[in-house]
Amino acid sequence: MMMNHTLKSQYRVSPGTTIIGKWHSNRYMIIKELGFGANGVVYLAKHDEAQVALKMSDNGMSIISEVNVLKSFAKVQGSVSLGPSLLDVDDWQTNRGMVSFYVMEYIHGPDLLSFLQQKGKAWMPVLFLQLLNDLAKLHENGWVFGDLKPENLIIAGPPPKIRCIDVGGTTIQGRAIKEFTEFYDRGYWGLGSRKAEATYDLFAVAMIIINTAYPKRFTKTTGGISQLRGAIRERPELLLYESVIVKALQGHYKTAKQMRAELLDCMHEHPVPDRMKGNSPAQKPKSAKPHQTSQPLTRQRYRKSKKKRGRMEFIMITIGVAVLLYILCIFF
Repeated sequence: MMMNHTLKSQYRVSPGTTIIGKWHSNRYMIIKELGFGANGVVYLAKHDEAQVALKMSDNGMSIISEVNVLKSFAKVQGSVSLGPSLLDVDDWQTNRGMVSFYVMEYIHGPDLLSFLQQKGKAWMPVLFLQLLNDLAKLHENGWVFGDLKPENLIIAGPPPKIRCIDVGGTTIQGRAIKEFTEFYDRGYWGLGSRKAEATYDLFAVAMIIINTAYPKRFTKTTGGISQLRGAIRERPELLLYESVIVKALQGHYKTAKQMRAELLDCMHEHPVPDRMKGNSPAQKPKSAKPHQTSQPLTRQRYRKSKKKRGRMEFIMITIGVAVLLYILCIFF
């Protein structure tokens, strides 16, 4: 659901333009456009040498709604990753009339799919544990994110931390979803309604997991669980989490905490194979030179080989413990 181009051009602001708030008199110099959607245009701007994101719209009610969402996020203890911090709300007087805008924290980093492509798919379950933890807090406070998709998930850091942006689709539970993207919408796949409830977001999470194995997505044919289950079974990296994905697609999880717990169980039961960690394929052993005969394994060579294996086992155990401690420090 995109903003029409007429409305976009009406509120296009050239780089270098300074926007001055009517009520608070804060000044924001526009750097560039970041994107546009159904309810407004978002710009990267500078304020007091700091970069911020500024969203403007002709729809005052939409601005108020999104501001209320960000204020609600701020009340959730320790959940800054739910969305960007709200910095300012004001109006801008132009020769075309008054334009409402709000200013929020600028979250810099690659989107989810770009990050996984750069760093490797071994990060996928770790990031989704973070996402489900944040969604649990959001749902507990009476909201549903709604338009959940990779483009709205930025990986900031270090350390890598998943952050949700573009809260325009966030809806109070029980109401109809305001904004959605078809590929991540259960109504589009014939697997549920567009009522704002936790199961709607969890369906989208499952579709994003599928999307990690199909970066260009795929078109709907038969639809329903049969097509999606078939897509899962064509990708080895998705088979590891098939039970969790399918349950989320069918609405079996009532809370994000339930889905998170089972995803964590899958991680323990199915450690990520080396081939999915971005490791290069094992090289074929070099063929022996002509007339070269293999030497017998002497006691000294045996001891060296055994010592080398011991060191490798120690290194692998140390790495495994470090990764586990990293996950525990972030999530628990």
